[in-house]
Amino acid sequence: RPFFLWRTCAQLLNSGFRIGHWIHNGVTKTSLLSSCNICSRAERKWIKPVGFDTGVKTYNSLTKQKEPLVLAQERIATWYSCGPTVYDHAHLGHACSYVRFDILQRILSRLFEINVIHVMVITDIDDKIIQRSLEQNISPTVLARMHEEEFKRDMQALRVLPPAVYMRVTDNIPQIVAFIERIIGNGHGYVTSQGNVYFDTQSIGNRYGKLVNLGGIVGELGAQDKRDPRDFALWKASKPHEPHWESPWGQGRPGWHIECSTIASSVFGSQLDIHSGGIDLAFPHHENEIAQSEAYHQCEQWGNYFLHSGHLHLKGSVEKMIFWNLTLADILHSLWGLLNFPAIDYSDASTNEARSTLSTISAFCHNAQAYMQGHLLCQPIEEGILWERLSATQSSVRKALADDFDTPKAVGAIMSLIHHGNCQLQPATKVDGPRCPAVFGAMLSYVREILGVFGVDLLDRKEVHDSSGVLNNVVEELVHFRSKVRKFALSVGDQASQNPQTGSEIQKRHPQPDRVPLLKACDALRNNLAPLGVHIKDRGTNSTWEITRGGETRKN
Repeated sequence: RPFFLWRTCAQLLNSGFRIGHWIHNGVTKTSLLSSCNICSRAERKWIKPVGFDTGVKTYNSLTKQKEPLVLAQERIATWYSCGPTVYDHAHLGHACSYVRFDILQRILSRLFEINVIHVMVITDIDDKIIQRSLEQNISPTVLARMHEEEFKRDMQALRVLPPAVYMRVTDNIPQIVAFIERIIGNGHGYVTSQGNVYFDTQSIGNRYGKLVNLGGIVGELGAQDKRDPRDFALWKASKPHEPHWESPWGQGRPGWHIECSTIASSVFGSQLDIHSGGIDLAFPHHENEIAQSEAYHQCEQWGNYFLHSGHLHLKGSVEKMIFWNLTLADILHSLWGLLNFPAIDYSDASTNEARSTLSTISAFCHNAQAYMQGHLLCQPIEEGILWERLSATQSSVRKALADDFDTPKAVGAIMSLIHHGNCQLQPATKVDGPRCPAVFGAMLSYVREILGVFGVDLLDRKEVHDSSGVLNNVVEELVHFRSKVRKFALSVGDQASQNPQTGSEIQKRHPQPDRVPLLKACDALRNNLAPLGVHIKDRGTNSTWEITRGGETRKN
């Protein structure tokens, strides 16, 4: 199966991961909305949580602005996200959304020391699953399990950290039935003569519409037994040849929205710190989640922060695309590109720029290591300046990421640090003064640390074959032998010649003639190995090497 997974993701994080700006600048319209009006803030006022202030500000869809991120418990964030409806292959929009939120969670946990407790639902019963199973003549359960496992493999390949737990809808039917019973008991649901159960939106008055300020609306299409067009299904009466479960209202299955409210509440109770999902889920899904959860818990505010990621635009349009199977290097390029591109439209040019940026970082890491190992000779390093730059970068990155996860600014600070490091890693044939390897070690450690926060591991070797260690050792020995030969060939003899102006003799140093073939052989070996992925760089009488295999780079 093709995976258009990694390359095409490469545009979205740098502008997009400032999640609020995706929503604010590009409002999503659905077929269920006929108009959007601004309602009184007093009717749906957001209540600032009381608890632990993380020092982070994030755009909150409930308020349409940045808010301080305050958690109910110290250094613990309860986080619920809507997982996939597993009726088909995951598409590019899934990949980009889950990668974005994964990076956000990594930033909170690794940089701000927040313990993120993440729960994700797997929707394994749904109209689309039933329809697709009929088309393929297999059971809905088998279809859902196939695509669930496929989704998990995709997320692992994307380096998206798994949630604390995946929870299936079909494993929680009794809890869903009990949740609906309590909503009805609290006066917010009703049963129809057809055996359907609906949420009564009129029962909560003007509180409906916390996420999307609704004016005139058309309800969920297809239902004829509702009191209000805005009412939505909590339980659907069964139809012939559909999966069904027993309930007080007859055989049927859950509505779409009730699953998330039930499962989130079963784990986190009546208060949720963060809820995330794609912007297309804001209405009706998340809007209805809020309504039924607050009706169940009889609380004024169930979820404190709603974070939404925007659409992926390909060639100017919003498209669903199946992933293409690419290499580990493409994954690295894409993850880095997610952090480094201001545009949301995918293009080959922006992907190439992402590759170039990642190559710059990789080259710096390689050169810094070569300097620390003594393979790269440089003029005296201005060590104090680099320590100051490193300290300033650490402060800038933390400040940027605390301000609505401003990855563009954070990436800019990292690249500036690398630029100043590269400026001082200029090869020299003769070195005067002490060496300063420690500062480059500190810079390397920090760059890798931040890349790790963003989910990019330049040291990852998972896709390299088991024989890679043997290959590395063979290349190491080959380059070492070549360096000895080359050093011997470069040893010079003094040759006397006459100055034509003065007639005096001058001494010139040249490689001895019988050793020139050795130099040519060394050059030929270097040139012949390059197309095979082994790149040797001569630095004076010393040499360094790196292997690029399927786009991935391994260095000595």
